[in-house]
Amino acid sequence: MFPNRLPTPEQALRGRPEPEFPLQERHTVLGTPLAAPYPGGLAVADFALGCFWGAERKFWQAEGVWTTLVGYQGGHTPYPTYDEVCSGLTGHTEVVRVVHDPSLVSYSTLLKLFWESHDPTQGFRQGNDRGTQYRSAIYTHTPEQQTAAVSSRDAYQSVLRASGYGDITTEIRPAGPFYWAEEYHQQYLEKNPAGYCGIGGTGVSCPVGVAPAEG
Repeated sequence: MFPNRLPTPEQALRGRPEPEFPLQERHTVLGTPLAAPYPGGLAVADFALGCFWGAERKFWQAEGVWTTLVGYQGGHTPYPTYDEVCSGLTGHTEVVRVVHDPSLVSYSTLLKLFWESHDPTQGFRQGNDRGTQYRSAIYTHTPEQQTAAVSSRDAYQSVLRASGYGDITTEIRPAGPFYWAEEYHQQYLEKNPAGYCGIGGTGVSCPVGVAPAEG
């Protein structure tokens, strides 16, 4: 039975005080470092849109993206493992961290890619992937990102509703700690070209430029 309710902090797994595994040094496709600190002028954006294998590929293929990495965010358990996240007892989502050059790709453009790459009305699932870790989420790093994310959600809700879809269930809130995932998850579909990809959108185009925020 897949988890269909988020745990409270008291119910969540305790986790650990430090990572159980190291972060892969460089991006398998882009060749850039995965770990911060990042070069000046770059910005960080965090998106959850279902299984992070296919989601990460969507973003590393975008022009202006400097590096991507996958991890866990939005829950209570520090430094979780994949199995712990899949248990539903951490509260975390499967997240893609996108480090981008705002002069080449705006945050609004990344939001458009996010909305159009999944169905944000499905709650604790994406397609056949079921569980709280597959929920849709945007974790913001600046007030400008928060404003842009909320504005884009509202604009996309209008066009989704006109196309027969229900309410967007996407969680939007300031970013908490990001815990990187195991090495085999990083750029998974580059390492496993025939691997599973559950990413699929609604086919409904998202308006661009609905908020002024960049970066």
